[in-house]
Amino acid sequence: MYLFTSAQAGFNAGDIIFSLIMFGFLLLFPAVIIILFFIFKRRNDRLKRVEEKLDQLLADENRD
Repeated sequence: MYLFTSAQAGFNAGDIIFSLIMFGFLLLFPAVIIILFFIFKRRNDRLKRVEEKLDQLLADENRD
């Protein structure tokens, strides 16, 4: 009976929780980088559209 209990040196609950948290952080960093990339890309596209509209308004104003 003692052999079975001494060979059962598996994971503790703390080890499992720590591993899950570290795995979450491992997945979190690439996800944040990808999300930031899309946010900045969308912001740049929006800025280009605003600049084009402003240029069009200025061109219309100069024509009149």
